Amino acid sequence: MSQPLASTADTQPAAETESPLLAVNNIEVIYDHVILVLKGVSLSVPKGGIVALLGANGAGKTTTLKAISNLLRAERGDVTKGSVEFAGESVQHLTPNDLVKRGVIQVMEGRHCFEHLTVEENLMTGAYTRTDGAAAVQQDLEMVYGYFPRLKERRTSQAGYTSGGEQQMTAIGRALMSRPNLILLDEPSMGLAPQLVEQIFEIVKRINEEEGVSILLAEQNTNVALRYARYGYILENGRVVMDGEATALRENEDVKEFYLGLSASGRKSYRDVKHYKRRKRWLA
Repeated sequence: MSQPLASTADTQPAAETESPLLAVNNIEVIYDHVILVLKGVSLSVPKGGIVALLGANGAGKTTTLKAISNLLRAERGDVTKGSVEFAGESVQHLTPNDLVKRGVIQVMEGRHCFEHLTVEENLMTGAYTRTDGAAAVQQDLEMVYGYFPRLKERRTSQAGYTSGGEQQMTAIGRALMSRPNLILLDEPSMGLAPQLVEQIFEIVKRINEEEGVSILLAEQNTNVALRYARYGYILENGRVVMDGEATALRENEDVKEFYLGLSASGRKSYRDVKHYKRRKRWLA
């Protein structure tokens, strides 16, 4: 039998009780002044941490990231309650451009690139807010090529004609060129082969460890995300229904059954998992 779910307040990691780099406090998001999408979402990301935001398609993961990066207004969305703090300061009033200058950047789902530009031109667009000179930008370009050697090989290729994996690498590399403190990484595994997913997650882990960049990772691939993250939050219908250390979430029977397709009796079919979702205690 699975253990009872702990509340968010009871399961905060020790690092978060000190001074989190990012603190999202009980936010509510409404689209078009009518549609309530997020309902009291709270989460935090410690400095130097990798935190996973998990849930099925439509759970509210992308909306949460856009609420943090201030991209909601472009889609007629608003944070109507709660607050978002970065490095101890409220950032809700900032434009996305100003937020990038502060060190927060989002890598959108779907491997967004400027298709008509070359790979290198795409990477260079990530440095447009920087004021530390061409030499520093060039140094960071070589740093990006160090993490993604394939991009160096394809640097003169038009981005629209590169593979899905190369486009995802370009999107992450472009974010790195802004010299971020926090990357909001949305569905990096989407549409990629499993072997390539592992490769990209390994590079993300290296970036976190070697460059000290914190990562908030929104993912449907719960299995992979919980192997690389240190802490995780699970969203259902716009609410955080469970959170905890990644190792604990991997062993939680509810997570195994409803998100990994496993149970105490072995692997379940997708049809079985959908049927048993009716019994989720947190939706009762």
